[in-house]
Amino acid sequence: MDSFDAGAGGILRQPKAVWATAGASVVAFMGIGLVDPILPSIAQGLNATPGQVSLLFTSYFLITAVAMLLTGFVSSRIGGRRTLLAGLAFVIVFAALAGTSDTVGQLVGFRAGWGLGNALFVSTALAVIVGAAAGGSAAAILLYESALGLGMACGPLLGAVLGNISWRYPFFGTATLMAVGFLCITAFLKEQPRPARKTSVLDPLKALGHGGLASAAVSAFFYNYTFFTVLAFTPFVLNMTPYRSGAVFFAWGVLLAVFSVIVAPRLQARFGSLKVLGGSLVLLAADVLVLGYGDHTTAVVCTILSGAFIGVNNTVYTELALGVSDAPRPVASAGYNFVRWFAAAAAPYFAPRIEEWTDIHVPFVVAAVTAVLGALVVVVRRRALTHEAERLEPAHATEDGVTVFAN
Repeated sequence: MDSFDAGAGGILRQPKAVWATAGASVVAFMGIGLVDPILPSIAQGLNATPGQVSLLFTSYFLITAVAMLLTGFVSSRIGGRRTLLAGLAFVIVFAALAGTSDTVGQLVGFRAGWGLGNALFVSTALAVIVGAAAGGSAAAILLYESALGLGMACGPLLGAVLGNISWRYPFFGTATLMAVGFLCITAFLKEQPRPARKTSVLDPLKALGHGGLASAAVSAFFYNYTFFTVLAFTPFVLNMTPYRSGAVFFAWGVLLAVFSVIVAPRLQARFGSLKVLGGSLVLLAADVLVLGYGDHTTAVVCTILSGAFIGVNNTVYTELALGVSDAPRPVASAGYNFVRWFAAAAAPYFAPRIEEWTDIHVPFVVAAVTAVLGALVVVVRRRALTHEAERLEPAHATEDGVTVFAN
């Protein structure tokens, strides 16, 4: 089905609680790409190497990965509203502290605390939006994915505008916007019903015992290494001013949003989820390889174009992860994200070091190989994934689903 048709009647007629949560979600996703255009400025301001600065992503996503095991445990005990507010409070405090950093080590540490807050917030936001939304789950899912795309597009833009004044300002700006979101959720969101069964910390790991879910998670692990090589390493390769870099990643984020919400569902309806995913991964591998070996203009074009393939992949992976097993969807999502976020932590750490050991082209060769490996997992494990892929409705999830970044 067409995702816009599904939500056209109800997406704009939502309670204030939904708009408050969706607005805070936009800012939460902005925080992921916020530092992209200012990475070189941070390195210069703190006398740090690209490898040291890239740890801003590594610490953030490493903590996010581990926190995936805790989010369901926490929200099933204190409720969705309190979990959202706790996550926002962490982000506000640690984003503000990040802006006061005097060393790269302090900044990396504060980003880790920020990652914990973001995990608590983002992992709960979709379930809260669906629970409070009018017009059914289709409108809620569309609103959430639109918030994701808007946040991913606007994060680099905000980072560029504020970062052009000082690399510290984007962190203070995020803390301020999150504080506004905290107040809005406090005022407009009532507590949501808690699940009948409390989630154990080990439940997501047990869910990975399902072959289909484990296959989706492993394939997504390889894909996310490619994704975050582009996001975290490319700014150093482009070596542009914050404004120019922000514009590049804004265009990248726009393509990501459009292809995730509009194009991916139509491709799935026509060709099937697994064919779309495999083809998109191969095209992403080719794009990244050209990015690594092309001239500066080619690298800019390929960086922007990668947003299209990433948008398609995010949508298909999420649907597979949420539906391929019999585990409750919040539990399946937590297990899936626990695996794949480790790649998001690994890529920013290894890409600069691979460059130091070899040359600037090889990190992109590695990223292209991991994208192909992700496609090979899909092909080899297609029987474990095919049944669910065929029955899934594109760009759709169920009411108890929990989607985390690009999901």
